Amino acid sequence: MTTSYALKARTNQIVTTDELRMKNAALFGYNNEHPFTDLEKRMLRFGILSTAKIAQEHLIPAIQSASNASLTGIASRKASNAKKMAERFGAPLVFGSYEDMLASDEIDAVYIPLPTSHHVEWSIKAANAGKHVLCEKPISLKSSDINKIIKARDKNNVIVSEAFMVTYHPQWMKVRDLLAKGTIGTLRHIDASFTYFNTDPKNMRNQPELGGGALPDIGVYPTVTARFATGLEPKRVQASVEFDPKMKTDRYANVLAEFPGFNMTFYVSTQMGNRQTMVFHGDKGFIELSAPFNSNLYEGDEVRVHNAGHSETRTYRYTGLNQYVLEIEAFAKAAAGKKQALFSLEESILNQRVIDAIYKSGKSGKWQNV
Repeated sequence: MTTSYALKARTNQIVTTDELRMKNAALFGYNNEHPFTDLEKRMLRFGILSTAKIAQEHLIPAIQSASNASLTGIASRKASNAKKMAERFGAPLVFGSYEDMLASDEIDAVYIPLPTSHHVEWSIKAANAGKHVLCEKPISLKSSDINKIIKARDKNNVIVSEAFMVTYHPQWMKVRDLLAKGTIGTLRHIDASFTYFNTDPKNMRNQPELGGGALPDIGVYPTVTARFATGLEPKRVQASVEFDPKMKTDRYANVLAEFPGFNMTFYVSTQMGNRQTMVFHGDKGFIELSAPFNSNLYEGDEVRVHNAGHSETRTYRYTGLNQYVLEIEAFAKAAAGKKQALFSLEESILNQRVIDAIYKSGKSGKWQNV
């Protein structure tokens, strides 16, 4: 597949595909022709804002596997990086700046996997450019800043969603249904963990200025799934938060959250052995998930329902699913104006308020209202 390149920012006007092809021919000597097919024009044309690892490993393959989306462009501050990634994945357009991508009339939506500290800024810029936005989580480090994104979303009549892929996986819809039906009786307690080991100081997860830390990276998952499955919000939290003495990021957090009618405890860490658990415990049994956050990990995707006597287990197994593909297809469907539930910015505010409260409690050592 031939490739088009845009290497100079043009922030005040639209950059058309023909202009990109002319630049490509002049700068790289390519006689480049890539007419978009009718099928491509009917699909949501995604641009990727940066060459981040998560985009390469998960979102780009998901876009390419989705039935209603296409990978159309790659943008990077370094044109050679964008070119390399575009050639690897067959993206027809390459942009040497983020601004050029946002100015292009050949991009309908952007996926933003930039460092967390840049999420609010570029979500707003993309929305103001008229692009639909799927932004990697967390979309913001402060719940109050999400209101700025909502303002840009509403002003420009675009879709902006935080990329919580777990909310599109049918295993979480199953857990929600089981709880609603009273399968385990009255829910009394939720217990969760999410840990991995990474002490690389060059990794953005270990750089506070880029929004690194255990709570922003993985603490958001136990909170969002508990809220999604129960439909309830925590009232207050108490937490201990431990920071790495050299890197200054939070490397461990132990949390107690009070919900209406039940409690939740969970811990997250960036410096412990890999583990993911999620258990919902009621007076008539309990529900556990084998791969609650990273689908298709370890044992596969299973929701196991145990009775009160622990003498019977019912297992719901999900095979052949990719939660990132489901997320992309849902996003593209909503962008096409079809009825489709998405993780909203209003939900993002509620989830980030929990993380904000955990940090405050960790600092004060006291209960903190959410």
